[in-house]
Amino acid sequence: MIRGAVIALFLVWGCAPKNTDGQQPLHDWYGHEVTASAYNSVYWQTDSISPSVAAWGDTLKPGMKSIAVSRDLIKMGLTHNTMVKIDTFPDTFYVKDKMHWRWRNRIDIYMGKDVKKAREWGKKRIMICYAVPKDSLTKSIE
Repeated sequence: MIRGAVIALFLVWGCAPKNTDGQQPLHDWYGHEVTASAYNSVYWQTDSISPSVAAWGDTLKPGMKSIAVSRDLIKMGLTHNTMVKIDTFPDTFYVKDKMHWRWRNRIDIYMGKDVKKAREWGKKRIMICYAVPKDSLTKSIE
């Protein structure tokens, strides 16, 4: 029951950034619970030829706030460069990588080359919020 209340509060107060300039928001924000793990740009976790190159061609560098998503989440709108808020981090992350086909409802948080930090993170059920751009045609009609 408490976990449900925390999730609801995160969705209400944590998803959409506060708009103080009177402008219409450019994105709709959606909340979703996922399983999160962490990964590193090391050859034995990714690929031995180019461990720092992500699935969409981005070069990952330590310190980047990026995540990999399972392919079912891509169909939900978490596509390349989607903004993502993760309930345990203050920063905004960006979708830069895709996970193997076998994973479902999952994200991997990029932790550079710090394997110890990734192992300490482990695997958790967390809430994320992600931004989907509003349709420009819909905006012009409103």
